[in-house]
Amino acid sequence: MPTRAALSHIPGPPLPPIVGHTLTIARDSYGTQQEYIRRYGPVYKTKMLGIWRVNLCGADALEHVLLDQGKNFSSEGGWDALRKIYPGGLILQDFDKHRMNRRIMTAAFRASAIREYRARMEQTMNDLLLTWPRERPFDFYAAIKDLTLRMGGAVFMGLPLDGALAQKINRAIKNEIRASVTPIRHAIPFTPMWHGVRGRDFLRNTFRDLIAERRLSGGDDFFSHMCIATDDDGHSWDEEQIVNQFNLLIMAAHDTTATSLTVMMSALGSHPEWQRRLVQEVADLGDVALDEEALAKMTETDKVFREALRLVPPVPFIPRLALRDFHWQGFDIPAGTSLALNPGVTMLSSDLYTNPDAFDPDRFSPGRAEDRSHRFAWTPFGGGAHKCIGMHFATMQVKLFVATLLRTNRVVLPYGAPEWQRMPIPKPKGGLPLVLHPAKSLHRTA
Repeated sequence: MPTRAALSHIPGPPLPPIVGHTLTIARDSYGTQQEYIRRYGPVYKTKMLGIWRVNLCGADALEHVLLDQGKNFSSEGGWDALRKIYPGGLILQDFDKHRMNRRIMTAAFRASAIREYRARMEQTMNDLLLTWPRERPFDFYAAIKDLTLRMGGAVFMGLPLDGALAQKINRAIKNEIRASVTPIRHAIPFTPMWHGVRGRDFLRNTFRDLIAERRLSGGDDFFSHMCIATDDDGHSWDEEQIVNQFNLLIMAAHDTTATSLTVMMSALGSHPEWQRRLVQEVADLGDVALDEEALAKMTETDKVFREALRLVPPVPFIPRLALRDFHWQGFDIPAGTSLALNPGVTMLSSDLYTNPDAFDPDRFSPGRAEDRSHRFAWTPFGGGAHKCIGMHFATMQVKLFVATLLRTNRVVLPYGAPEWQRMPIPKPKGGLPLVLHPAKSLHRTA
């Protein structure tokens, strides 16, 4: 890993003693990054958690690094902090190995499987939403994280909603997530990493015990499909590979969807005109089943989802490791350098978007299409070989939730929109207090 001296030719802010830039960036990650870009340009260095990183900013940098025509930028090396909790996951693989495993994973996301997931998801979501309070404030963020976790057990693993095993799995996933972002990277007893490692071991053992049964009996849940998935050449996974891939996938599917739906509900409560537009769109569907054809008609909801992802992407930065020396924007960057790409800040650039801090889903309408101002202007799902394999599944899940909720409910924010903590995982400060009113009682609001 290059030293500070090896990166001395790259500009950056003065280095505070001991903690480096960690606390400054953690307090206001977006504001700090935007200020550094203004001061030092689109290439600058910072030191976080003891590691020097070169920040490559802007859509051009995202395109260059994520497309990676020269196979020089390692995702495995970039996300090395996840290795202890999610060993062998797809995000921790590069190049030929990654391509082979992604092809197998794609089989679990084929169209026929997605239809099975959707049918299971619709019923599960209806059941869970019936348990939510009405006419009084509750924390939507906490509730949607619980819902997506419980739904994950049902849709991804085929488990009963309130079964004892599903509850243990949910606790273990929560512990893994906490461990993946804790600054203490050793499993010291009773620290988040210690709990995360224990959760990891429980999940891996649980998944491993289920594989033989699912391979024999099958099922319409995601895990069952992963157990028998093969690519076009007949390659499949052994037990260890299934365990590794599923452990990371179930975490990613839960946390990113919960964040996006929280942003959307905050926006609908803050912008009643958009809530009315989505309510009308859902009403226009009628009482039909929320199948692929119905969800495809939810174009207004799609714009709101895309705008939510632009404003608060669940993954606001993307790390990579340079395997060889390379040159970018006038700077020679040595092999072994940790890199940070900043899609979150890029998607708030006035060079790409009109009034970028404003909530304006119509920017995604065909007549404006601001997201097409650059190939990498809109990158909440990443890009290149590592572009999120579940983005269409996530879109389906979000549309299904919005349609299910707004058929019978309206959203009110009793205390206004929250501020957002951007790192390490985006979440609303203090949660998102929200009130659901039955649709017939709220004509005056929505």
